[in-house]
Amino acid sequence: MSSKVENRGSGSGPSISGQGIFVGTFMHSFDNKRRITIPSVWREQAGGSASFYVLPDVHEEACLCLFPAVEMLRHIERLRHHSMADRRARHFARVLGSQSELVPWDAQGRIRVKDDLLAQVGLGETAALVGVFQCIEIWNPEKLKSAGATDRTGLSDVAQYVGF
Repeated sequence: MSSKVENRGSGSGPSISGQGIFVGTFMHSFDNKRRITIPSVWREQAGGSASFYVLPDVHEEACLCLFPAVEMLRHIERLRHHSMADRRARHFARVLGSQSELVPWDAQGRIRVKDDLLAQVGLGETAALVGVFQCIEIWNPEKLKSAGATDRTGLSDVAQYVGF
């Protein structure tokens, strides 16, 4: 049965132009059908859609990324600005599109991600759901620790780089 083990932070915030802001960390277990519950505060932030796009992380981190439709459309619009003759952009779209899926949540807020995506990032019985402002990352809790998810070293330099 899926259950919330940990919640750090409020999990939600104000909506900007229909797009929620995902913050906080939740630990959830997969149920016997390999479904996981998306926290209700995050479902409320999904901009009216009852589903998320699930894709492997494009930066080759060992996690899956969940995007609400509004945010995914922003990324697709950027991709559409490339010519059909742009081989790199088409290759990117082909690979990422073929490995992604649209997953609706049920009445209890559970989603079912394809087994091959779960296996690709090493998800077992539990997962860490991490708010990354515009999206949600799903991690194997041990891989999240080894990825240095809470390492603040150099954070001020990166904050300046991104203009935060």
